[in-house]
Amino acid sequence: MANKTLNIYVKLQMLRSSLLSEEGQDLIEYALVVALIALAATAGMSSVATKIGTAFNSIGNKLNSYTS
Repeated sequence: MANKTLNIYVKLQMLRSSLLSEEGQDLIEYALVVALIALAATAGMSSVATKIGTAFNSIGNKLNSYTS
């Protein structure tokens, strides 16, 4: 009986230590930072894409007027 009790106690201590472990915390923090950067980059790209499209249209219109 004492052996079973000791075995259960050891298993509970191992479970407790694994629940209190903070090994994965850094990985989660890095993932959140990467997600925030990706969100900001995605939000900024629509504005940049519009400006690049306008610039190419302007260049295309000027080339058309020079070659016509």
